[in-house]
Amino acid sequence: MDNKRIIIAIDGHSSCGKSTFAKAIAARLGYIFIDTGAMYRAVTLYALEHGAIAMGIVDEERIEAMLGDIEISFRFNSERGASDIYVNGDLVEGKIRTIEVSNCVSAVSSIGAVRRKLVAMQQQMGRNGGVVMDGRDIGTVVFPTAELKIYMTADPMVRAERRYKELTAKGDSVTLEEVYENVVSRDKADMSRAISPLRKADDAIVLDNSAMSVEEQMAWFDEQYRRVIGA
Repeated sequence: MDNKRIIIAIDGHSSCGKSTFAKAIAARLGYIFIDTGAMYRAVTLYALEHGAIAMGIVDEERIEAMLGDIEISFRFNSERGASDIYVNGDLVEGKIRTIEVSNCVSAVSSIGAVRRKLVAMQQQMGRNGGVVMDGRDIGTVVFPTAELKIYMTADPMVRAERRYKELTAKGDSVTLEEVYENVVSRDKADMSRAISPLRKADDAIVLDNSAMSVEEQMAWFDEQYRRVIGA
C-alpha cells in the first residue's frame, strides 16, 4: 500500500482473534508478524516442563532463575504461510496452545523478570519498523510511540466459542464451560496485574469484532491504515 514502514501495535483480550488479524495485516503489507502472546506461552510451557509450575502453582523464583536458559526464536513456515515459535531450537508451536498452558500463562506473564526479558526482545525485533505486533501491552509499554495502535475486544462468550472450536478441531478434550471460565479468568488476571496490565492506550482505536467477519475487519483496518499514512 505504501513504502512507509510503520509499527502496528495490536492489544486486547484473549481469544478475540488478535494473532489471526495481525498475521493477515502483516501478509497484506509485507511486514514481519511478532506474536508476543506466543512468547509468554513459550516461557510458560518451559516452566511446566521443567517443574517450575506444579498443580497450578507458579514458582516465580525458579522461573526467574531459568530465564537465562530460554532462547526464543521465530522461523517462517512456508507450508503454513506463517512463523512458528521455537524454544532452544525445538518447535513448540502446537504445545503452547493447550488449555494447560492457557490456564497458567497469565500468572507467568505477570512476573516482572519475565516481562522485562521479553519486552526487551520484542523491542529489539521491532526496532526498524515494518512490524505488526500483538499482545497485551504493545501500545502501552513495548512500543508506546507506535504509529497505529488497535485495541481489540469481543464478547466473552463469543471469544470462548471461537477458542472452543479451535481447541476441539485439534482434538483437545475440553468443554465450552471450561474454555469460557478460562477466558473470563484471563481477562481479570490480565487487567488487574501490577505489572503492565492490559489497558487501552489513550490513542488506540477500538475494534470490537464480536459480529464482524474477517473481510469486514480487514476493510476496517484498511481505512485506519490509510488515515495514519496519509493515503
